Parts: sequence; structure tokens; C-alpha cells
Amino acid sequence: MAHHHPPMDFLLEYAAGALPVAQSACVAAHLSYCQRCRQLVDRLEDVGGAHLERLDPQPVGESVLESVMARLDDPEPLRYAPNEVSDTQLPGLLDRLINGNYADLAWKRVTQSLSISYLKTGDPSHEFALYRIAAGGRIPEHTHGGSEMTLVLRGGFADESGEYHPGDFLVREGWDKHTPVALEGEECICLAVLDAPLRFTRLRHRWLNPLLKLRAG
Repeated sequence: MAHHHPPMDFLLEYAAGALPVAQSACVAAHLSYCQRCRQLVDRLEDVGGAHLERLDPQPVGESVLESVMARLDDPEPLRYAPNEVSDTQLPGLLDRLINGNYADLAWKRVTQSLSISYLKTGDPSHEFALYRIAAGGRIPEHTHGGSEMTLVLRGGFADESGEYHPGDFLVREGWDKHTPVALEGEECICLAVLDAPLRFTRLRHRWLNPLLKLRAG
């Protein structure tokens, strides 16, 4: 059961279909853990639908109608069934991106405790990556050049603000500084969505900053 949730403005944008692809995928993954947020999004979608029904109809040109009619014969969108060999237990989009087991991904080692696997969502403005922290290991103290969404997928970690477990959702802004430490006994795997790279703050780790360029797309 998740104890940390997306802020209301993120849920509103998600329900309206206004979030960028990478951020939307992160919120959707949280919803797979959190009944509270699923119910809230359902209510927001109902409110949005009711609002649209009250709007006065607007005339459209024949070209719009022709475009809609032409798409009626399009094949159905792809539907991704759960991968029977996957160990991720995530919703279809994330499971499709990971494509199997965490161990099969290409992991880039950044520090002794931290490895990163970059995934592609087609979102040109956000990096979408998995962070793997060794049990008891830490990510060096860092700030965020922009916003960062984090969703715990496996294990857990703690920082200066609290302790987080699978399904917990965090948002960090550019001015936030923290030092995540994985809980003992199990490695921690998190999904991170960034619009600017991390910046390590301690002198002995700053030399790594040029390696942490944003990998969007």
C-alpha cells in the first residue's frame, strides 16, 4: 500500500491527458499500486466528462468529419498483455519498455552502489530511467536541475524526509537536496523521470556530473 502520492495537480493533468508521455507513464505505474489514487482519477475523469457534456456544440469543417470517418477502419491500438516471464509486475506500458526482467536490462554503473538503465518513451523532454541501488547503498547527495518524479518499484530507500517503499511516489524540485539510502536486505529499484540531470554536490562526486547528461527521447 502506497503512503506517498502524486500531488493533485499531477493527477488533474493525468486525468485530462495533459501530462507528457514519460510523466504519464510514471503516474500510471503508481496507480497500479494505489487504489486511493485510482479512485480519485476516476472521479476527476467523470467530472471532466460531465463538464464537456455541458459545453455548447461547436461547428467543425467537413475535413475534420472526413478525417474521423476515415479512421473508423483503422486497426485497434496495440494492447499489451502481462509478460508471463516478467518479474516486474508492472502495467503494460512499463512492462513493455522493460521487456522482461530487470536483470536483462543494460545497466550503466555510476558509483559503487548506483547503476542506471535508460529507457525510451519517445518523450523528447524527459529522461525515463531505472535506478538500482545496492542494499544499504546510497546515491551521493545531489540537487535537481529541474523536476524529478520518483516511483519505488522494488525494495525501498530513506532520505532526509522519510522512508519509501514500493508504490510510493515522490516529486523533487530543483532546489531540493537529498541523499537516498537503500534499505538493508534488498536492492532498491526506482523509476525516475527527469527534465534536467542530477547534480552531485559533494566535491568528491562532482567529477561525475558531466556523465549525467539528460537522456530524453
